[in-house]
Amino acid sequence: MAARFDPLTRAAVRGGRTAVPKGTPRHIGEGAKTRLWTPPAQTDLALTLGPLRRGPADPTFRTTPDGSIWRVSRTPAGPGTLRVAARGTGTEIEAEAWGPGADWLLDSLPDLLGASDDPSAFVPRHRLVHASHRRRPGLRLTRTGLVLESLIPVILEQKVTSDEAYRSWRRLVRQYGDPAPGPAHTGLYAMPDARTWAAIPSWDWHKAGVDSKRSATILRAARVAARLEEAARMDLPDATARLELIPGIGPWTSAETLQRSNGAPDAVTTGDLHLPGIIGYALTGNRDTGDTEMLALLAPYAGQRHRAARLILLTGHTPPRHHPRMPRSDIGRL
Repeated sequence: MAARFDPLTRAAVRGGRTAVPKGTPRHIGEGAKTRLWTPPAQTDLALTLGPLRRGPADPTFRTTPDGSIWRVSRTPAGPGTLRVAARGTGTEIEAEAWGPGADWLLDSLPDLLGASDDPSAFVPRHRLVHASHRRRPGLRLTRTGLVLESLIPVILEQKVTSDEAYRSWRRLVRQYGDPAPGPAHTGLYAMPDARTWAAIPSWDWHKAGVDSKRSATILRAARVAARLEEAARMDLPDATARLELIPGIGPWTSAETLQRSNGAPDAVTTGDLHLPGIIGYALTGNRDTGDTEMLALLAPYAGQRHRAARLILLTGHTPPRHHPRMPRSDIGRL
């Protein structure tokens, strides 16, 4: 089998595995701005930044074999590419950034990696939650400070399977976004700006498998993007109210967005097809739990309900499949 090369590592890839030749640089730093940051506590990069990845082929996010995480954002200063990696024993974080948004990304690095998160406020109330918490001391809740960046992929995930939403995200970002600043041929992209989202024609939404309800919600959000971005600096109730002023944005969408943009530890997701059953099964053995029962189970974690739910999900303690899978609705092929 002929070898191909991963553009981020310049490493030969055979059969899905990456072979890094001796002497290959761990990263490509030409033209980068850099920052070395010491987190206040142990930080697991993969756990902390994992929620920002939209599927295994997300064009804005990539993890390379050396453990680096690459991420492209459209910041208030413009698009920027960020590479972060743990240095040495993991007590220092090495960051490089490229593009107009480089300074913004490096300035906001601590928040991105959970420096504004306070895990000491969390007290486990269930044995399973305690065990999950103890096994993951490096889990921090990320705070990107960017609302639209989290909101649009969440809207794409409304009422469809994850695979469908990820495919739509990939297609729209690659078609309308900008190639990532920095190392050439990374294959990464910055998502479109608000004006571009608002100008996407109906037929391209259709080709991307996005129905008119979700595309209309994205268009409404894009037209008031500046007002929505203000929510990143609000407390949770006010931020939630700001987002839910937009028709098509309800509690599920606002919570999933603010978990990422604001690092909100209490932004518990309601209206989800699977989450109540997972929480109920993990804590009581009842897989037929609804939102009301889920919120009652999470009540002892008031102020930290999202963190509690995240720790439960990370245990993998899920009920046997009870409901049929959500049917696929690939409108792009109609």
